[in-house]
Amino acid sequence: MNDKTKIKRPSWTWVTLPLVILIVGGWFLWQAFQPRSISTSEGMALISGTTVEKVVLNEGTQQVNLTLSEDYQHQSTGAGDPTTNMGKNVYFTYSYVQTKDILDTVAEQAPAKGWNAVRPQSSALGAMFQLIVPLLVLMGAFYFIMRSMSGSRMMGGFTASRAKEFNQERPDVTFADVAGEDEAVEELEEIREFLASPDKFHKVGARIPRGVLLYGPPGTGKTLLAKAVAGEAKAPFFSISGSEFMELYVGVGASRVRELFERAKKNAPAIIFVDEIDAVGRHRGSGIGGGNDEREQTLNQLLVEMDGFDERANIILIAATNRPDILDPALLRPGRFDRQIAVEAPDLKGREAILKVHAQGKPLTAQVDLRQIAKRTPGFTGADLANVLNEAALLTARSNMQFIDDRAIDEAIDRVIAGPQKRTRVMNDHDKAVTAYHEGGHALAAAALNYTDPVTKVTILPRGRALGYTMVMPTEDRFNKTRNQLLDDLVYSMGGRVAEEIVFRDPSTGPANDIQQATKTARAMVTDYGMSDRIGMVKLGDADTEAFGHGSGEGPRAFSDETAAIIDEEVRRLLDNAMREAWEILTNNRAILDTLAARLLEEETLDEAQLAQIFKDVVKAPERPVWNYQADAAVPGARLGNPVGIKAEDEWKPFPCRESTCRRLTSSVPRVWKRSRSDLRSRSRGKGLARPAYRHRRRPRA
Repeated sequence: MNDKTKIKRPSWTWVTLPLVILIVGGWFLWQAFQPRSISTSEGMALISGTTVEKVVLNEGTQQVNLTLSEDYQHQSTGAGDPTTNMGKNVYFTYSYVQTKDILDTVAEQAPAKGWNAVRPQSSALGAMFQLIVPLLVLMGAFYFIMRSMSGSRMMGGFTASRAKEFNQERPDVTFADVAGEDEAVEELEEIREFLASPDKFHKVGARIPRGVLLYGPPGTGKTLLAKAVAGEAKAPFFSISGSEFMELYVGVGASRVRELFERAKKNAPAIIFVDEIDAVGRHRGSGIGGGNDEREQTLNQLLVEMDGFDERANIILIAATNRPDILDPALLRPGRFDRQIAVEAPDLKGREAILKVHAQGKPLTAQVDLRQIAKRTPGFTGADLANVLNEAALLTARSNMQFIDDRAIDEAIDRVIAGPQKRTRVMNDHDKAVTAYHEGGHALAAAALNYTDPVTKVTILPRGRALGYTMVMPTEDRFNKTRNQLLDDLVYSMGGRVAEEIVFRDPSTGPANDIQQATKTARAMVTDYGMSDRIGMVKLGDADTEAFGHGSGEGPRAFSDETAAIIDEEVRRLLDNAMREAWEILTNNRAILDTLAARLLEEETLDEAQLAQIFKDVVKAPERPVWNYQADAAVPGARLGNPVGIKAEDEWKPFPCRESTCRRLTSSVPRVWKRSRSDLRSRSRGKGLARPAYRHRRRPRA
């Protein structure tokens, strides 16, 4: 950043202090020559006496000024009223009804130097003075306020940019502080190198991207990456939130954009970082009523400023958002945001690296294995992992321990996923038994199915809003789910409700969350994933459409009532089939269900090793028939199954199917699909890596 010479201004103390002393001294001097105040009774007594030389009665202020021939001694009337010499000039006040009596007394006594009664009348000049002086004071105050708000163009400080400037000495974040996002760091390395040595690129005619858009789910480190670029390049860093451009008055946001870019150009090379750019860069014309004038004017000014970049200005705009799908297309075109970098939830290796960064300065025991913690936290973002270690440190300090051990980390992971444990909540024996069988039904269904993740923990201890929960955890990071895995999820969701019906013959309100999640999954299978024979390969669900197009929210239904009825029937069919499969699994393994519930009532929490011992004799659910849409179009003699590209061929099991069905199946050799940008955006909003699933019983409502 350019150094600026500071002009030393004179101190206002040496100007104001003598002025204050002069004013206070003048006031005391003026008071010394003013008449002293006495009571009305004392004044009437003086007028009736012989010491009064002159009387002036002022009807406007209802005050009588007396000039005496000798000093008047005020006599004490009590402890708080001492005897005082009031001098030769005194005055007293009177009420309106006493005016006649005072005048009669004064006329009767006839003071030696005469008397006078006056009624002051304000002149035209005085009236004008009374009006002009307050107006001048107000104008002076307004002028002073306007001058003090430097950098404003209109409405005082409303238009002043709120960008925070970090000079080259302040950024202390580098790429060494960023872990788990190796691809994003590689992309941003080029930006850092350009800011550090731009001539290297200009010599070969290269043009650095004018804008870089970082998109991904919350907590993945988008802001940290932007600060790391500035820290590595030793460049000024202007940071502002997209919502700070928005004000009540139209045009204020556009003025702030202009000022922000002017400041950046004066300090080039520089980085401008706009966090949550979707607040100002939302698709124009979207929203109820057709959009927002202030937001659209601000967006238009931002587009103009990005187009006005000089190729040698060395200014780069970095923006972050977790909703890139709602941004205006003009903002995303080449020449503005030339580079769009996905900052997604880290994989296993990335989570381990993030844990190592956040573990610095925390005393961990030798038994703590960060890699095992990374395996137990699939789908966690960098913010989640930092929260896990911080919660573990807080629990350790609360227990007056010196080192963070595995127990503290286990509890911290549970707190991040399901909330704090409710130690004071007391359930009666019946509710505790219902919870034990409910969670046991989930765990047993997951253990008996063929495509679910392993059950790692079951507990009936209340935590957060749950009376208990079952945790299933994938053994590796996954980016897609098959139809059989989704169907297993439905059966797993129904396991708790079916267990209640089998054992107690009377279901409770506990499975409300399970039904909600299962319905959402089943509807997505029908309307989004093309996994229904009656609906087919048609996408009917679109959660990213507003009532008037673009943006987010429930959009207008783009299909007929008949199609909606078919969708409801298909969703109902999937849930009913899942319910029947859960009935079959739990009735085949009723003895194991009772054993599991008894262990839960006794120990309250079971880990993976204990569950594996209980489930060793579980009767597995039969494989489902192969389902492929329009499979009858396969040519005779088509080769089915046996996919290429799988290393462990002995792990591949062809699906069992009837001979007539197998003849109609299409080839299942995997294709190489090109993912569109919208696919990547959907993954960045959390549809990619799945966090550990857990099913819980909600507290019954009264």
